[in-house]
This record gives sequence, C-alpha cells and structure tokens, in this order.
Amino acid sequence: MSGENCLAGLKILDLTQFEAGPSCTEALAWMGADVVKVENPGSGDPGRSVGGKSDKDSNYFLQYNSNKRSIAVNLKDPRGLEIVKDLARHADVMIENFAPGAIERLGLGYDVVKAINPAIIYCQVKGFGSGSPHEKNLAFDMIAQACGGLMSITGEEDGPPCKPGATIGDTGTGMLMAISILGAYVRRLRTGQGEHLQVAMQDAILHYIRNAFAYMERSGGKPAPRAGSKTVGGGFPPIGVYPCKGGGPNDYVYIYTSAANPEHWTRLLKVMGREDLIGDTRFGTPAARAEHRQEVDEIVSAWTRQHDKNTAMNLVGSATIPAGAVLDTRELADDPTFQQRGIRQPMAHPTYGEYVMSGWPVRFGGAPPSVGPAPLLGQHGTEVLSDWLDYDNGRISGLRDAKVLG
Repeated sequence: MSGENCLAGLKILDLTQFEAGPSCTEALAWMGADVVKVENPGSGDPGRSVGGKSDKDSNYFLQYNSNKRSIAVNLKDPRGLEIVKDLARHADVMIENFAPGAIERLGLGYDVVKAINPAIIYCQVKGFGSGSPHEKNLAFDMIAQACGGLMSITGEEDGPPCKPGATIGDTGTGMLMAISILGAYVRRLRTGQGEHLQVAMQDAILHYIRNAFAYMERSGGKPAPRAGSKTVGGGFPPIGVYPCKGGGPNDYVYIYTSAANPEHWTRLLKVMGREDLIGDTRFGTPAARAEHRQEVDEIVSAWTRQHDKNTAMNLVGSATIPAGAVLDTRELADDPTFQQRGIRQPMAHPTYGEYVMSGWPVRFGGAPPSVGPAPLLGQHGTEVLSDWLDYDNGRISGLRDAKVLG
C-alpha cells in the first residue's frame, strides 16, 4: 500500500498558520489524512504572503501546505463559528497554533471542543509551555532556537551564538506533534479515547539537543560550548570541514574519523599518501591528535585543497571513512537523482506555476508518498461542507452570499 493511503479516513481540522503547525498537518496529509485548513476569508494563513507577490501565494506557503484542502470561514460571524464547531464534531483531530489565549477567545478552546466531540484529539503548538514564565509570549522559530539552547551550541568556538539554518523550532516541533498525533490516534482507534496534546517550541528544542546535555554532565556541569562544524565538545581530529579546490563559499568537504574506529585515521593517511605518518606518536591515538589538532587540520587541509569537494568525498568515502561534500541548495536542486527517486517532486500550481518541492522522504513500499500543490484560499469550501457536513449547494451559496464563507 502506498504511503498516501496509510491515514485514509483520518479527518484533521487544521487551524494552524506559518510553519510549526502546517508542517505537522502536511506530513499527515502526505500519508493520506484529509486535512481541512480553516482560513480567514480576507488574507488566509499569513504564510501565504511571506516573501511572495501580492497577486499569488508565496513559495513559502506552498512548501508547508501541500495535499490539503482549504475552506475560508469568517470566525467573527456566529454562523462561521458554528460551521467550525460542526466540522470539529466530525473531526478526529483538531490542531491550532494561534497566539496564546487566542483560540479560547474565539470560543474554540479545548473544553468547548471536547464537549462537542469527546473523542477529539485536540492539539496545540505554542512558543512556550504551560507553566513557563514566558507562556504568554509570542515565538517564532528563531526565538525557540534561542530560548531552547540550540543557538548557544551553534557557531564558531570563539564567536557569538548563531542560528542554525534549518527551522528546527518550527518544523522540528511539527514533527514531534505529528508523531504524538499518530500515537494518540492508534489508541483512539482501539479505545475511543480522545486526547489533549500540547507542545511548546522551546521544549521541543530541548529534545533535539540531548547530546549537549549529556556533554554538560560529563564535563562537570559546565554549559556545553560551541564547536563550529565539529560535534558538541569538539570531537577528535580530523573532524569538521576542510577547504577544497575552487575556493567558493561551499567548497568544503566534511571528514570525520571516529574515535571508536582507529582504522579511520590509518585509512585516511593512505588516501592522502601520508603513509609516513602511520605510527607517528603525535597522531597515534585520538587523544594525541586532539593535542596536535592544528597540525592534523593542516595535514588534511593540504590534501583536500588539491581536490574539488566531490572528488575528495569520493576518495575518502571509498576508503570506508565518513565524508561528505558541503552541498548548497542549488547543487541539491540540480541533482536529478532526487527527482528520480521522488524525494523532490515537480508540480503545477494554478497561480504560482511550476515548482519543485521536497516531500516526505520515507519510502512506503519503495516510493515516497505523492505530493500535490497547496490549495488556493477557500478552494475546497463547497466540497468540504458537502463531504463533512452534508450541506447542499443552496445552503452553501447562501453562506457565501452572506460572506460567512470566502
């Protein structure tokens, strides 16, 4: 069975915006869930206009709302609020990531929805957790990365904290919620029990930096330091990025010799044609190489500069030593094998046009789930109300005329 059929029949009422919530529901949509995205009739999800043009949805929005249906409902109209409550009555899952307290002020808080649908899996994504001194604060990805400790361990050893390029605070949080929804849904299928799931972006970051806490404990309680491109604590050289021929901003290769496998260093010396250093006591053990880190890095850099990054990766990797060329987004997008394998999938959008996006990378029966374009604002209002609530065309037309529906 293909991945897009795994969650067929699962109904998700999606009141999320930007990335943390949408990335969660998108993953479930890729696996077959019917995700109905409820949006403001005027502008919709604010993500639709992030970095985009006024006459079309942004590529940012397209990346996080694939395979969903959109219904535009005026929640300030009592009739609109009742529509969403009716949808919640038929939903298996409802999820929101509004500002703290906003969903309750709308009249769609957990207690209200649970009274309507006791078996609902009600999900909330916030910046800071309930009980935190900052629980009423707004947060975006970079705020979570700062307050969750990730920035403190990112950057050069002698430099300031740095934000990692990946949106771990947003999509990373979304993935934790998606996994939790699946767990709650399995139990719901068995027992009929609903659940109230809550995750804070700050708390999610702590999950992703467990290695840093482990390092802190082994080092006598001192905060984990920044280590540049090395692992937390610095690791044992050679480890990190080494410059390659070309001299461009990403002309580097990452080479890692594991302390657990002393053969890595010996193999690397052979690859570099430096057999003369085999047995040299300055470099004979990981600890010794750590004491002579600068010399080790100079030896490796002298060799990598003679090769382009892909050649260096292939030569080192072929010797069964972990190595990876530093590939930029252009190089990855231009690599046809990602599309051939379905990891990146091309699609046509009615207003944006042609684009390619990265989908769900897990293969189901040999292939990733199919990826479809993100919806236009309110595109599926008629079919959602017909499918979920059995509204007829006359009733739907009346709601459109009254501007309850966009």
